[in-house]
Amino acid sequence: MSNQSFFSEALAAGDGVVRLAPCWVPRSFLMPGGRLKLDPRDLYALGAHRGGIDERWFSSTTKAANGPLTAPDEGLSYLEFNGKKALLKEAIDTVGDKFLGSSVMQKHNGWNLLCKFFDNLGPIPHHLHQNDEFAARVNQKGKPEAYYFPPQYNFKGNNFPYTFMGLNPGVTRADVKRCLERWNEGDNEILYLSRAFKLKPGTGWQIDPGILHAPGSLVTYEPQVNSDVFAMYQSLVEGRAVGWELLVKDVPPKHHKDLEYLLDMMDWPGNTDPEFAEHRHFAPAPVAPLDEMKDGGYSETWVVYSTPHYSAKELTIFPGRSVTIKDPAAYGLILVQGYGTLGKHEIETPSLIRFGQMTKDELFVTADAAAEGVVITNKSQTENLVMLKHFGPGNPAAPTKKLV
Repeated sequence: MSNQSFFSEALAAGDGVVRLAPCWVPRSFLMPGGRLKLDPRDLYALGAHRGGIDERWFSSTTKAANGPLTAPDEGLSYLEFNGKKALLKEAIDTVGDKFLGSSVMQKHNGWNLLCKFFDNLGPIPHHLHQNDEFAARVNQKGKPEAYYFPPQYNFKGNNFPYTFMGLNPGVTRADVKRCLERWNEGDNEILYLSRAFKLKPGTGWQIDPGILHAPGSLVTYEPQVNSDVFAMYQSLVEGRAVGWELLVKDVPPKHHKDLEYLLDMMDWPGNTDPEFAEHRHFAPAPVAPLDEMKDGGYSETWVVYSTPHYSAKELTIFPGRSVTIKDPAAYGLILVQGYGTLGKHEIETPSLIRFGQMTKDELFVTADAAAEGVVITNKSQTENLVMLKHFGPGNPAAPTKKLV
């Protein structure tokens, strides 16, 4: 039975802005960092066999790829209205023009974005995401991704606030091949071929397909193409073994033991770029002159940009101020600090969330509402109201190159 009338009612009641429920995702091969405001009693709400919940997905129409025990709606966001819920994916599939606009639906056929927070106690294994060519061989899409480290969630760095990225200049295929050949000997020592960068809250990185990376333990805001493909190239992390099956999860079966194929999936010029940080590390870039925004009662910066696949902004409304913000594309948002109103919706940052509990910190703003302008009011007289806004492909205002 279609929920088309439900979606239309929700859109009309919210003037094109709808509320989304928290979407929690576990990872069996990682240890949750405990900073996503999920109640500690619920970190293993899906069972210890599924792993701890270390991710919250936003505005998601992408099902998580978590193996045979994955629930049918795992990773999918629900739209909530008047105590009822329906999948955002169904909304986009059935009335996508009303959410994204007809031009975006005609060009992209949906909300081609996956955005999340991930939060781990320690590092993730050194891994890559396949490009479109290799992902297509397992009927998926390639996955570029970007990182931003929100200060509000990074009140502590946990065990390893550093990320190994790429490979040292001069590393060869033979060097990495020897690491793969040592897979069952404990540590395959691939990190000796890489370099770590200390992660700084309030900054971010762009990681393209084929680039090895071992994300560190800061809470990370991650816009990416809506795909869950990956290949782990590190055999041991903090004393925990990484199974070969996580290396070949998205590799055709006939190539599961083909080391040359696994080496081919790597972007060699990108991995060994001697100016890796200069090309991929980003600081926030103001969307308008700072003095002009300050006089208007707000500050807004690009925190993810330079790629056609996605972009993101951080918007701060100063205490006691009310502003109208316009954008040329639909977006999802997550509130990270403060409370107030956004259009007809009350918004507030929760202190603690039980699994399954509804919150007022996540919304989706349709293309028409974004273009018309959304009135946002900070009801605190002392604290900033801060939100992160994630855009899919089709945002004409997003910068196409690195600005700072």
